[in-house]
Amino acid sequence: MMKRLLVVVDMQKDFIDGSLGTAEAEQIVPAVKEKIAEYRKAGDEVVFTMDTHSGEYLQTQEGRKLPVPHCIKGSAGWELCEALKDEPGQRFEKGTFGSRKLAEWAAAQEFASVEVVGLCTDICVISNALLLKAFMPETPIRVDASCCAGVTPQSHANALEAMKMCQIEVCEAC
Repeated sequence: MMKRLLVVVDMQKDFIDGSLGTAEAEQIVPAVKEKIAEYRKAGDEVVFTMDTHSGEYLQTQEGRKLPVPHCIKGSAGWELCEALKDEPGQRFEKGTFGSRKLAEWAAAQEFASVEVVGLCTDICVISNALLLKAFMPETPIRVDASCCAGVTPQSHANALEAMKMCQIEVCEAC
């Protein structure tokens, strides 16, 4: 029987209660932790992406468009949030919204399905879900909307609709 894969996207301090944190991000932490426990109990795979920038962030294209230093490697804000920091699982550091390394790694495995949760729905969750769909077109890709939060509630909803159009299953509390 093939395992399922849970991809936990950027559940880092800066996106939850740090420089780019939101109340919505804080609210999903318990549900994400519960989702991880569900996958582990079933013997499935759990991996994490980590937004990773250097001290030169403000000189990058992203830094010029979003001039808020965040997830600087080695800083407290770069770490996984307190509730998840000790969770085992492979970490995919990424300097941009989506992780090609994650998609390549996942495509080389044989997963029954992939579920994506985390932050931010409208930037990194959608980017990683679409990359996974591109690399694994016949593997069901799912996003649990109750375990995601966007920059704003409206941009979260817009991203969920866009993913549905790309044949990514979006559900509440999958």
